[in-house]
Amino acid sequence: MIGVAIFVVFAVLMLAGVPIGVALMLAGSLGIGMADLGWLSIPNNFYAGIAKYPLLALPMFVLVGSIFDRSGVAQRLVNFALAIVGRGPGMLPMVAIGVAMFLGGISGSGPANAAAVGGVMLAAMARAGYPPAYSASVIGAAAATDILIPPSIAFIVYSVMVPGASVPALFAAGMVPGVLAGLALIVPAVWMARRHGFGAGEGGPRPPFFRALREASWGLFAPVLILGGMRAGWFTPTEAAVVAVVYGLFVGMVVYRTMRVADLLEIFVEAAEVSGIIMIVVALASIFAYAVSTLGIVDPLARAILDSGMASGWALAAIVVVLLGVGMVLDGISIFLIFVPLLLPLVKGFGWDPVWFGVLLTYMVAIGQFTPPMAVNLMVSSRLAGVRIEQTVPWVIWFVFAMLLVLIAVIAVPDLALWLPRTLNF
Repeated sequence: MIGVAIFVVFAVLMLAGVPIGVALMLAGSLGIGMADLGWLSIPNNFYAGIAKYPLLALPMFVLVGSIFDRSGVAQRLVNFALAIVGRGPGMLPMVAIGVAMFLGGISGSGPANAAAVGGVMLAAMARAGYPPAYSASVIGAAAATDILIPPSIAFIVYSVMVPGASVPALFAAGMVPGVLAGLALIVPAVWMARRHGFGAGEGGPRPPFFRALREASWGLFAPVLILGGMRAGWFTPTEAAVVAVVYGLFVGMVVYRTMRVADLLEIFVEAAEVSGIIMIVVALASIFAYAVSTLGIVDPLARAILDSGMASGWALAAIVVVLLGVGMVLDGISIFLIFVPLLLPLVKGFGWDPVWFGVLLTYMVAIGQFTPPMAVNLMVSSRLAGVRIEQTVPWVIWFVFAMLLVLIAVIAVPDLALWLPRTLNF
């Protein structure tokens, strides 16, 4: 009875337009009050939800994204990519996807990635003859690889919620699926460009290779510093985030000189606002998670599924269908905070690897980031391109299909995600 009341109240609040964190907190508080678990458990769990060492990395990686967005790294990476692939029909979309993938190894925010790449690429693609809706679709889809390729804010949140899924293991597990997703996006991007004759005006000389490499080298070294430092044991993921901030400030203020001391306040405020929103939602959702776990609300449903004899493959297929649908209307952090506590009993019951499942869950969130109507990445790229989000649907559907093929591959072959963390002993 209490479990039904919690979920009914949560659903009603969501339909009424109450913010997701507040809805989770109120529903969880109702359950705590009805079960007489003690009102002090509400502030205690609010604090406990964010008083976790791995979460210290979250605001730092948000800040890293803001710094590299302002430092001019994206433009230099674009020039370097053009020096490699040259110019011609379909090349600019390929460059946009490649740069978005690489920036995914520096920051952990898909919308920030879409803004950085879109700010550089949209004007160039428009001059070359690419329709704005197509360009917005390419950049929105490409930016979704950001939460798969480490460092990833989504992986940090998941690791805090799931025992046995460390941040380094998740970072390593997301690398191969993230790269495969980016490569899969390149195929329809180039195919559609050449089929429709986009990019006919994509001419001009190829940038000199060595000059472009020299200018982009500082940005190219950032993922090496972050991931290589963690692998070498020089610093933890949290410390790596701080190192990345210092490195980004050095590149922007000393090397490229595209940032001034006067710009820092705006950058810090922007990062603090984004981090504060995420942390508050995580803290409020911890009250809901405590109520659900303490009252054992999900356990009977999990036991019913396990005792029904349903094969793990069918159960996973049902989860994928539900989460892909939910991903169209909810943002990634909300999906994690709502569904991870509900799905953990099934993960344990079916013996699924928590790291592999975390990659699958994050992958589905990535697809939702550019699948209308929610599509936070697509909202950013569409706004920059000056088009309505519904105009992107004929183009973006091909990118969704390409990403789904890789998702099926990762489900069928778990080693695509687990091979690298196993090799690195994470």
